[in-house]
Amino acid sequence: MTDEFSVESVYAELLGRAPENKMEPRLAPLFRAMEVLGEPNKAFPIIHITGTNGKTSTARMIEAGLRAHGLSTGRYTSPHLSKVTERISINGEPVSDETFVRIWDEIRPYLEIVDNELVAEGQPRLTYFECVTILGFAIFADEPVDVAVFEVGLGGITDATNVGDGQVSVITPISLDHTDLLGDTTEDIAYEKAGIIKPGGFLVSAAQPVDAAQVLLDKAREVDVPFRFEGVEFGVESRSVAVGGQVLTIQGLAGRYEELLLPLHGAHQAENAAVAVAALEAFFGGGGKELNADVLREAFGNVTSPGRLEVVRTAPTIVVDAAHNPDGIKVSAEAIHEAFSFSKLVVVVGILQEKDAEEILKTLQEQLGGLAEEFCFTQSNSPRAIPAAELAEIAVDLGFGEENVHIAEKLDDALEWAVERSESNDDLAGGVLVTGSITLVAEARILLGKAGA
Repeated sequence: MTDEFSVESVYAELLGRAPENKMEPRLAPLFRAMEVLGEPNKAFPIIHITGTNGKTSTARMIEAGLRAHGLSTGRYTSPHLSKVTERISINGEPVSDETFVRIWDEIRPYLEIVDNELVAEGQPRLTYFECVTILGFAIFADEPVDVAVFEVGLGGITDATNVGDGQVSVITPISLDHTDLLGDTTEDIAYEKAGIIKPGGFLVSAAQPVDAAQVLLDKAREVDVPFRFEGVEFGVESRSVAVGGQVLTIQGLAGRYEELLLPLHGAHQAENAAVAVAALEAFFGGGGKELNADVLREAFGNVTSPGRLEVVRTAPTIVVDAAHNPDGIKVSAEAIHEAFSFSKLVVVVGILQEKDAEEILKTLQEQLGGLAEEFCFTQSNSPRAIPAAELAEIAVDLGFGEENVHIAEKLDDALEWAVERSESNDDLAGGVLVTGSITLVAEARILLGKAGA
């Protein structure tokens, strides 16, 4: 029996490598690692997902659909909320501590071979993200799983996950994020994302900005794969708000699916669901095979997406949402207006340094309008967190009004203040939104008793 400490010690070892925000734009070391490990990247079919927003939710929906069809699944997503094992899931659950540690111990000597070769060439050792990705492939091959759903860490072309060839390549909505690494336009970013489209595959894309769609289309034609776009060949036909989520009718590639209850909020999650349906149809029959509607209903009825417009407490209602770029904030705000009947909303915000804080705050202010008058600026424990006072200063410069801005460096103090303020209305209809970086949302979930994801 492996104890918690062993996972923690492996995690500490991984963290001793170049960190997650220092991903290397390279693939050769990954292919070398796959070679010395006996090519675990070719041990199972892959559904590969990239995009700017919605990747993890879409991955979870696709995985639920695969499992409802009786397949054993691996799901690789990032980042994690409370424990590193969440990144590598088997049949919907984080990999067991025992398997995580055992496989790491088995592959460590092989990774040292690759490390030594890299150092000899004057290159950095395998990074944290590269190692976790290799571990994911190795665990899925060891299980073995029937199919794996891989979410790209960053970009596409040189992302570590791209040593796997997707039988289906899924691209969620592309917008501006990580512009320092991926480019300043959605067209530039689409070039990076298009790197996961491979010969022999099948492209399923969300609706995209025109310039990005053209790039994806050109790439699909270049490698001669079928392509299907939301809004052209498939999409959400109708949706209505329901208790705890929404009811959808989705027109897929091969069938029309009615009365799908999705326990997630917002138009963006409905669109993610349509993309997931198309990806499942593509996987099971090249886009020509209709799914069993009852199986799909069962799959979607059980979908969760921790940290995405997730209600973690009631009385008052506290919603946590990892919306870490302007487009993410926009769709979340629309969902809040639609799904909740708050009389006032107190917003707790924390943002990481590499993000466009000014644009995020501007979008929050525009989208939440008169609903959110009071904002508490705070920071997560991440060394990359923008100091709370600095965020508040940006907000005041943007016209938030000093009387509406509160600073609490510690998240527990921020939550306490926000709850108190949300209850200042007599109608008991106040709420709290915790948003911004995934590190902030992860810490808020733990503080509010939602440790597992």
